[in-house]
Amino acid sequence: MDARLSPLILLIILVASQLFVGAQPAAHGATPSGLHPVVLLPGYSCSQLDARLTDEYQPPAPGCGLPKQGRRWFRLWENFTALQEDPALLPCYADQLRLVFDPVAGDYRNVPGVNTRVVSFGTTRGFGSNNPARKEGLVEALEVVGYREGTNMFGAPYDFRYAPATPGLPQRVFSDFVSSLTNLIERASKRNGNKPVILVTHSLGGSFAMEFLNRSPLPWRRRYVKHLVMLCLGVGGSPVILQLLASNAGSPSSLRGSVLSFGNRSFASTFSILPSPNVYGHRPLVITRAKNYSADDMPEFLAAAGFSDEEVARYRTRTLPLALNPRAPLVPTTCINGVGVPTIDKLVYWDGNFSVNLQLVHGDGDGVINLVAVLALDKVIGDDPDQRYFKSVLIPNVTHNGMISDDLALKRVVGGIMEANNQVTS
Repeated sequence: MDARLSPLILLIILVASQLFVGAQPAAHGATPSGLHPVVLLPGYSCSQLDARLTDEYQPPAPGCGLPKQGRRWFRLWENFTALQEDPALLPCYADQLRLVFDPVAGDYRNVPGVNTRVVSFGTTRGFGSNNPARKEGLVEALEVVGYREGTNMFGAPYDFRYAPATPGLPQRVFSDFVSSLTNLIERASKRNGNKPVILVTHSLGGSFAMEFLNRSPLPWRRRYVKHLVMLCLGVGGSPVILQLLASNAGSPSSLRGSVLSFGNRSFASTFSILPSPNVYGHRPLVITRAKNYSADDMPEFLAAAGFSDEEVARYRTRTLPLALNPRAPLVPTTCINGVGVPTIDKLVYWDGNFSVNLQLVHGDGDGVINLVAVLALDKVIGDDPDQRYFKSVLIPNVTHNGMISDDLALKRVVGGIMEANNQVTS
């Protein structure tokens, strides 16, 4: 099999940006007074980003930069309309999505001359893209049971290129997100009679929510967060990311391709999805004739995949300490995951060439999240003596994106949220 990124994996990871929220209906009518407010955190790539260029920007091609794109804010991710009208903008957007590491600040930042902002924080309008090919999603399902945008339903989109780092290290973007989410939760609670909120997350949004909660004071958590409902998330990363990092697919043919291949290597969030030694241990995940790579060998794998010594060092210092110390959120938690779907478990590059002759070994999961990571939730969250409530729900034959698009799965998800509304915890 060619080692280029499987179109199925591209579809599974990114179509969620079309499914988490569909077209936004007007919010009319009274909302049931008994509902606790919900704050939604979307999955990877589901948050929209705007950008603005300055004179400092050095474009990669003559058709990019200020003469072509101007000085005003424009939609950087995901601008379906602009790319349909002018496909030549693809290398511009791909370059402008990149992150660089500033050794002086000790932190990631945008390419010089590119300013970015998350679209419509506080609402679900910042989810998805301007692609008209939309499907119904979780937002619409919640509206059916009485939730209304801006009244008792709120969104917390985030810049998915960044990630939390080891406490004490510079991480300005994630720190700003923590501050913004704290204020949003407090406002949502106040607007709804001081009821605590229900955090509902999908995929990577759950990782952000878990780290947010663990960095918030415990009394604050127990005052403002009634329940955490996490969809399609385990702990300990996923072998899927190893294929993304090992592949050398050349120039991407779409903006989504650039985010998952070329662009993704510059993102801080890439390292946060790597398999953790605490979950995967010594089991081989990447197999070659000369050497096998387990989760313990991620630094060596990154080097073999072409990452520099400096990049590998950043993985060791900024990401690995968090991966080795996953913690329960210590608020009532329900995790809902799909199982019974072939999911990458191991990658075989027998000749040691990560560009060709890939053989995939599949295990169980939802197509993205491995069952091994899902079962680890029981140990990390369920076995913590200070975790007041934990429930793990496994839905057979539901994919990563099907969780927020399939009718039967959505009924289970909304049912779990309504159960959280009615739950009384000590």
